[in-house]
Amino acid sequence: MNKQPIIMKTLLVLSVLVLINILGLRFFHRFDLTENKMFTLSHASKDLVSSLDDKFTVKAYFTSDLPPEYANNRRELMDLLDEYRAYGGGNFQYEFIDPGKKEDLEMEAQKYGIPPVQVQVLKEDKLQIEKAYMGMVFLFGDKQERVPVIQSTSNLEYEISSAVKKMTTAELKKVGFLTGHGEPTLEQISRLQEILAKQYQVTTVDLSNGSAVPPDIAVLIIAAPVQPLKSWEKFLIDQYLMKGGKIAFLINKVSATLQTQYGQPVNVDIDDLLESYGVRINTDLVRDVSCAYVMVDQQAGFMVLRNQIPFYYLPRASDFLKTSPIVKDLSSVVFYFASSVDTSLARAKGLNASVLVKSSTRSGRQENVFMISPNMQVTEQMFAESGIPLVVTVEGAFPSAFGNKPISIDTSFKGTLDSANRQVIGKVSKIVVVGDGDFIQDQYSGGNRDNFFLASNLTDWLADDIGLAEIRSRESGLKPLEEVSEGTKTWAKIVNLGVPPLIVIVVGIVRWRIRVASRKRIETRGY
Repeated sequence: MNKQPIIMKTLLVLSVLVLINILGLRFFHRFDLTENKMFTLSHASKDLVSSLDDKFTVKAYFTSDLPPEYANNRRELMDLLDEYRAYGGGNFQYEFIDPGKKEDLEMEAQKYGIPPVQVQVLKEDKLQIEKAYMGMVFLFGDKQERVPVIQSTSNLEYEISSAVKKMTTAELKKVGFLTGHGEPTLEQISRLQEILAKQYQVTTVDLSNGSAVPPDIAVLIIAAPVQPLKSWEKFLIDQYLMKGGKIAFLINKVSATLQTQYGQPVNVDIDDLLESYGVRINTDLVRDVSCAYVMVDQQAGFMVLRNQIPFYYLPRASDFLKTSPIVKDLSSVVFYFASSVDTSLARAKGLNASVLVKSSTRSGRQENVFMISPNMQVTEQMFAESGIPLVVTVEGAFPSAFGNKPISIDTSFKGTLDSANRQVIGKVSKIVVVGDGDFIQDQYSGGNRDNFFLASNLTDWLADDIGLAEIRSRESGLKPLEEVSEGTKTWAKIVNLGVPPLIVIVVGIVRWRIRVASRKRIETRGY
């Protein structure tokens, strides 16, 4: 037998495999079949890492022989770092270090702020508690950032890219939160502050002394004031916008709580500003069939049961403007007693308004009297509206809300106000308007991550820095189920309950008939 053709074919196959491996090392590619490319490095991350002009190092401190759930995190992190290195042009490097029982490596990890954690390990059919390391540190020049413990891989790309951006940026932009009118403190919006701090310097802005909004504030956020703004404060905000500043107006028009189950209008005296900028927040409350649930006590005979029921005045919005990078990958945002936003004034002022978030196809509005009990009786007419605007952006050259109008100054004003050099027509700029100032607060968000992703994405857009929002939004939670009619739900129940038993019955009858026919054939042949 001639073995030469077999040897030649074997050598040819081996040569092809070697060539494929060489090409795979030189030309990196990953096939990702998920809808929003969860396992593919985003364009923003590729651009960021390819623009590195110096060595950026990642040290991952991971204990070997971890339980499977943690070992998977290690493998996924390594795959992701491989992808960063492939696009880093030699400037992005990483190494995995197992501190093990080596005291010097443990001290090194802890010097970088990577603490040991306790994990349960199954050994010899016994659960044991062991010490492990599962963190990483980023090094760039004399700067360093860290992720102390990697508990999930769901937001790793954002953690890495935001660290690269923060460490390679010479000076971070500033985001200022207006204070002095009962707004929530930075501690009350700690989750949002934590996200923003990865890319910005987060600070507060106080206008009570008559000083202008600092020119280094890239974005001014006015969130949930409860006391009216003074005339001179509005003038300073107006002139900040005229000079090209960017503003987010997150305003409550109705003050309501779950405890009182009653709401009343709030006047923070900002309507004239917003109307000059082409928008109006209506004094109403939006109700929606797509909503969050609350726990209430309900009487059942002699017992009081605590049940979870839908509360229509906590809309769970999932109708987003899919062409906008700000919201296109979000799942749902829960609002806390939100008011509708009217954009009808924008076009006449030459401004471009876009509705980013709307209510569902079964929604409505409560006006005048705000009785908001979760146990209220509802009718179909209460949910006859569709697509009520909840979050709006406006762009263009805004006209001043003051023009040549006088500025009222009362005895509480202690500073000096330069109103002689006011600007009447502003530079091209942009604003965000939301009829809810509480959705960014920790206690009112319901733990919904998309609330904070929406707020941070809006901030990125205002700061002309929308790139990483693409990554952050991809890390959002599960997609909510699409709302269907009661008739569709009934048919689905009938099909789910009736079809499986019917299939079993049909299969049983068919098998019985086959066996009867087979028995008759055997009897006919005389066996």
